[in-house]
Amino acid sequence: MPLDSKHPETLALHAGWRADPATGAVAPPIYQTTSYQFRDTEHAAKLFALEELGNIYTRIGNPTTAILEERLAALEGGVAALALSSGQAASAFALQNLARAGDNVVASTDLYGGTWNLFANTLKEQGLDVRFVDPSDPENFRRATDARTRAYYAETLPNPKLIVFPIAEVAAIGRDYGIPLIADNTAAPLLVKPFEHGAAIVVYSTTKYIGGHGTSIGGAIIDGGNFDWEKFPDRQPALNTPDPSYHGAVWVEAVKPLGPVAYIIKARTTLLRDLGSAPSPFNSFLTLQGIETLPLRIERHVSNAQAVADFLSARPEVTKVIHPSRQTGAERERADKYLKGKYGALLGFELAGGLDAGRRFIDALKLFYHVANIGDARSLAIHPATTTHSQLSPEAQLATGVTPGYVRLAIGIEHIDDILADLDSALRAAGA
Repeated sequence: MPLDSKHPETLALHAGWRADPATGAVAPPIYQTTSYQFRDTEHAAKLFALEELGNIYTRIGNPTTAILEERLAALEGGVAALALSSGQAASAFALQNLARAGDNVVASTDLYGGTWNLFANTLKEQGLDVRFVDPSDPENFRRATDARTRAYYAETLPNPKLIVFPIAEVAAIGRDYGIPLIADNTAAPLLVKPFEHGAAIVVYSTTKYIGGHGTSIGGAIIDGGNFDWEKFPDRQPALNTPDPSYHGAVWVEAVKPLGPVAYIIKARTTLLRDLGSAPSPFNSFLTLQGIETLPLRIERHVSNAQAVADFLSARPEVTKVIHPSRQTGAERERADKYLKGKYGALLGFELAGGLDAGRRFIDALKLFYHVANIGDARSLAIHPATTTHSQLSPEAQLATGVTPGYVRLAIGIEHIDDILADLDSALRAAGA
């Protein structure tokens, strides 16, 4: 039964699934299988020729995962999604689906450190040039563009700098050239809808707020269906020229009967087929359970984070609070334009005592978990200079906003009084 709703609170519970036709089960079943019986040889031939959609092998698709994909697409306002085994796989696939060796992608400097490393090192070794530009001036994307630029890439609410990306401005530049904007929306689900501002592709680490409970690694790519790949054959050869890995299919032609899904079908039938970064059905099930409460959780995450930002701003041990609500000028205007007063659940702050104060603060926490993650229902903290970002180059550390006294917090949904009490105690220890 199609769902006639645009409200995320409803879509999070109902999109993509009603009940099992065989048993009446309301919760999505876990289809823990590798393979699927074909009805006959004609059925098998149609599936492999993309004349009919269906299940072939769980490395390519799975019924439990398909429900997750449909729900994510509905929540984001896209036409189709591809669930993957991690957010890193999603980031890599999003670029590799368009760019080949010798091509380039222009990316924002304001990225999660793991993404920076993936782009600056691993993908570079594979022949893909990722050019980093300062997003404070959207025209930097135009300046870095040449004939072999295949995509622009950015985080909507970058972790850890938390300066909102100019989505509409950069997306408009890209569309002039036939270049899609790929937006990683991991830190801002439901808060920002990148497709509404011109982005063509949305990427998630579903490990974070989407799943929300720290149980399942996962990622996703969502196709907005709003980019005319066929209009730019020279700019987008991956979708407009015969693909030798799939019987010479020209993707913009091959999938027309299925709708504007050339990008996502190519990613599934070539990259996922060949590289195998498929989520387990059980992880897809757990992520679906997390999505059911996402609209409720994100409200508490955001309100608690705002209270923490206000609290930290008044503390003498803290020299700076990094949170959109504390920004000024163009940065604040952009935050208000895209976030509309709901500034996310991540924040950072600088301790006056630098590196040693950061260590004392982390070691004194009792409620906050010291983990390399964000987006749990629980409150989390990390001191990047001694952990996740210590492996980055000095250039990457500078670009991602890491300093010796910087601490990142991912605020959970506990009672705000308990969160503030734990921070108060740890700040006193840091200043000792």
